[in-house]
Amino acid sequence: MKALVINCTLKKSPEPSNTAALAQVVGDWLTENGGVEVEHVRAVDLDLHPGVVSEAVAAGDDWPAVHDKLLGAQILVIASPTWLGRPSSVSQRVLERMDAMLSETDDDGVPVAYNRVAGVVVTGNEDGAHHVISEINGALCDLGYTIPGQSWTYWHLGLGPGPDYLDDQRGHDWAHKTGRAMAANLYGTARALAANPLGAPPS
Repeated sequence: MKALVINCTLKKSPEPSNTAALAQVVGDWLTENGGVEVEHVRAVDLDLHPGVVSEAVAAGDDWPAVHDKLLGAQILVIASPTWLGRPSSVSQRVLERMDAMLSETDDDGVPVAYNRVAGVVVTGNEDGAHHVISEINGALCDLGYTIPGQSWTYWHLGLGPGPDYLDDQRGHDWAHKTGRAMAANLYGTARALAANPLGAPPS
């Protein structure tokens, strides 16, 4: 089984990413307890052109390779910081490109996002995590991903400015415990779908 973690931080590599650090907790559980092959992609490092298609929209567009990774993974984690109480602009770019998956099916007419599970990781120093989770999970559900119960985790220290996740250990125990539960629920649901896959929607 494979999992893809798309980190939608605004920070390019090699700058440390708070969002990557929390998403790593989820990925580590999947690898250590489920034997899942986990790949982490930092979207801001790629040249993702605006658009709602899976094909390259211009020379140098890196989206087709990401699309291939999505089709190769049974588990997807979208990880985003909170800015102004909303998902990052990078996460919106990723979801807009994923929009094309709405019309993509396999040879049996099954939408390509069916029988795949997804969840969300959020970090930030202001409230808004539940809003970010609902926006991203809502989009993934529209595409056809299965969203298990409690398939999210987040970290923040309340209203207003404050320290970053990597700079403050407060709240880590809860965020990590919730992240491990998230990983277990994603893995369990992915296994269930693999054993009893959804078919094509009724005509």
